Amino acid sequence: MSELQELAERAAEAATSAGATEAEAWAEGGRSREVRVHAGEVESLTEASGRGVGVRAWIGSRTGYAYDTDLSDTGLAELAEAAVGAARVADEDENSAAPESSGDVPEIPGLRDAGLAATETAKVIQLAKRVERAALDRDERVTAVEEVVYVDEDSTAAIASSRGFSRSFAATVAYSFLQAMATEGAEVQTGLGFGVGRSPGDLDADGIGAEAGDEASSMLGATKPESRSCPAVFSDRVAASFAGFVGGAVSADEVQRGRSPFADRLGEEIAAPQLRIADDGTDPGGLATAPFDGEGIARGRTALLGDGKLLAYLHDSYTARRGGAASTGNAARASYRSPPSVSPSNLMIEPGELSFAELLARAGDGVYITEVAGLHSGVNPVTGRYSVGASGRAIRGGELAEPLREFTIAGDLLGTLAAVQAVGSRARWVPFGGSVRSAPLLVGDLAIGGS
Repeated sequence: MSELQELAERAAEAATSAGATEAEAWAEGGRSREVRVHAGEVESLTEASGRGVGVRAWIGSRTGYAYDTDLSDTGLAELAEAAVGAARVADEDENSAAPESSGDVPEIPGLRDAGLAATETAKVIQLAKRVERAALDRDERVTAVEEVVYVDEDSTAAIASSRGFSRSFAATVAYSFLQAMATEGAEVQTGLGFGVGRSPGDLDADGIGAEAGDEASSMLGATKPESRSCPAVFSDRVAASFAGFVGGAVSADEVQRGRSPFADRLGEEIAAPQLRIADDGTDPGGLATAPFDGEGIARGRTALLGDGKLLAYLHDSYTARRGGAASTGNAARASYRSPPSVSPSNLMIEPGELSFAELLARAGDGVYITEVAGLHSGVNPVTGRYSVGASGRAIRGGELAEPLREFTIAGDLLGTLAAVQAVGSRARWVPFGGSVRSAPLLVGDLAIGGS
């Protein structure tokens, strides 16, 4: 049993001793390291560590929550009293109850790379500098890098409940990203590169830098396209943004509040059959992978879109109880400082059979969209309609052509999902706005707003 697991058990016991009918404690701790490099020099270096515990207490149908970093016996007793006190003054809620114990949880190998802790800071600084150098060496017009960011984390989480559930797990993550700048005369264009893994050894420094440098230089000379409707290829990053919105919109809390275009659509045909999306909290490569969720429910795989139909909503215990369903193991915690709420884990776009070149060939004359701005804030959460800024490249004769910028893409989410004609064969993890294993998408018709 880990030290944090024992701590969680003590905290849960303290809450029941303080008067809770049921109790649950979530403990976490770990170390993080962040390096920022600019112009070959370290701009900042931060190393931090910490531990804390949060307690959720139930008295009948009332729920209270409190957290603290004082892990002494006195601190845990005061924390338990605070959680129980919050429950005593909370409003009654017929759907408020402790989660059912999930019993066995899956074993997921490879979540923690022991080599991360042994990697000296000097080595990850050199990795960040190599990322920057790779970007600058791609093209003489790549003149600067805003900064290279490298981050790694080594953490452990544990949960214990008054119903006898007690588990813990450890995980590591390492990632790096940068924004390169290319100039030509007075024009400046930027490009993004990134990589994720379980340890620094999983990161391809040259590949991360090259991606940013290539994207920045390829955007020089960008112009605004003419307004029209045409085929579009979404890059893996853009496809991940759309998948992320889908994941949020199928979260049962949004559905039950009527803030989702998927409300009351379960089992209906809403997407192209070529598009398959699942939530999988057990994939070893995912940043949100864990054997259990924020309530101790076993993680699993939930198919969301398949054969053109909406197959499931994502639930935690509360939304499942409110909707007469079962939890899908999608209770997420931002940290021990807050109670769990329903959220996607790892979203997975199932790869198709076409290479990127074949997607472009199928598009014919259209646009390749590499970046969208503010998709999540630009989508109406009820209707799914969106209009957001974008940039990318023209597709002419099935091949990439001139760069394009300052245009908008508009439509409605359901219409876009239905217009998907093919999915690319190569997928990768995209860490922005969630954890998504994404592949490029070919959308048969998209409204482009330009000149």
